[in-house]
Amino acid sequence: MGLQCLMLTRDPNLLGRIKATLHEHRASLDLRQDCASTIELASRRHWDGIVIDCDDVPGGTEVIAQVRNCRSNRQSLIFAVVNGSTSVDTALNLGANFVICKAAEETRLRSVLDATIPKMEREHRRYFRYEVDLPVQLRNHDGQAFSARMKNVSEGGLCIKLVGRQRVEGLVTVEFEIPSDASRTFQAKADVVWSDSSLMGLCFLYTEKDSGLVLQTWLNSLEGKSQIHECLGAPSAF
Repeated sequence: MGLQCLMLTRDPNLLGRIKATLHEHRASLDLRQDCASTIELASRRHWDGIVIDCDDVPGGTEVIAQVRNCRSNRQSLIFAVVNGSTSVDTALNLGANFVICKAAEETRLRSVLDATIPKMEREHRRYFRYEVDLPVQLRNHDGQAFSARMKNVSEGGLCIKLVGRQRVEGLVTVEFEIPSDASRTFQAKADVVWSDSSLMGLCFLYTEKDSGLVLQTWLNSLEGKSQIHECLGAPSAF
């Protein structure tokens, strides 16, 4: 359940400094060297932290606002690294949480990242997706029903694979049975936030109180099982 961070840079020195600090916190780092692939990744999934090299990657500064507008990363911490062209105010106004000068000393960079790790960990627990294989039922605004299989689930949404070649867009009602000794049904309103040829990502928009409690209890149990498997070094399968 380590932190997962995304970084846009072409600077090997900056990459090494960031990677070394994150490694101490058992955080993984996914590197991108162009704006397009960075934005594409941010649009598809949540990242606990995003580091953007504003001035040494063409178009880097504009990436801040585009990433911030991605539904999955509206609450993610964005670190803007500037090098003389982008001002601190500009980076903050575009949506960065922290602005770091590329020429900053190693201790300054480390102190900023160390101080933000607890917040990233809190968001990580909220967005962490557990791999689960369960049947899911969807209904669109016209009442049309769709069958799917759940691939993973988190507090904020889930990833599914539709059965057949149906296409679903916009707002839907999601329903599935949560496995337990006593059968419990989860139901929520959700929005289709991304899709490709086989998978679809849904973000929960509204959940009844009872369903929310049932989901949280289930996620807590999945986390407990995940920690046990992690300690035993065995693969998780729920």
